[in-house]
Amino acid sequence: MKRMQIGSMVAVVLMLSACAGARPVLYPNAHMQSVGKEAAEQDIETCKELAESAGAEEGSGKAGRVATGTAVGAGAGAASGALGAVISGASAGLGSMVGAASGAVWGLLTGLFHAVAGPSQPNQAYTGFVNRCLQEKGYEVTGWQ
Repeated sequence: MKRMQIGSMVAVVLMLSACAGARPVLYPNAHMQSVGKEAAEQDIETCKELAESAGAEEGSGKAGRVATGTAVGAGAGAASGALGAVISGASAGLGSMVGAASGAVWGLLTGLFHAVAGPSQPNQAYTGFVNRCLQEKGYEVTGWQ
């Protein structure tokens, strides 16, 4: 039981770290230098809030990739488990259940790994909205990191 609690805590930490979002990098043009770093940070937050209120979601890409990886893993596991059961002469239903479970776990773990280790770029609609908002305020966005 203790191992299960520790495993759950590790999974939560990994998922939370996957949610750490990228931020726009601003070029230090005349406007940026005149308003200062603190005002620029406030403008970034304002633009991010405007993007979210308009319906653009920052982190929808990672959650979707993890869910897709889990579903694909379950499907592939079920198919390979059923095929393996038929070849070995065992019950195809039992083989597909075991295969689906192991495939779902594999898909979830690889999806979480790619979400944590992969690039943490927000989706394109969100970055486009924030970039335009900042540009209209006088900033130059050079990229996201």
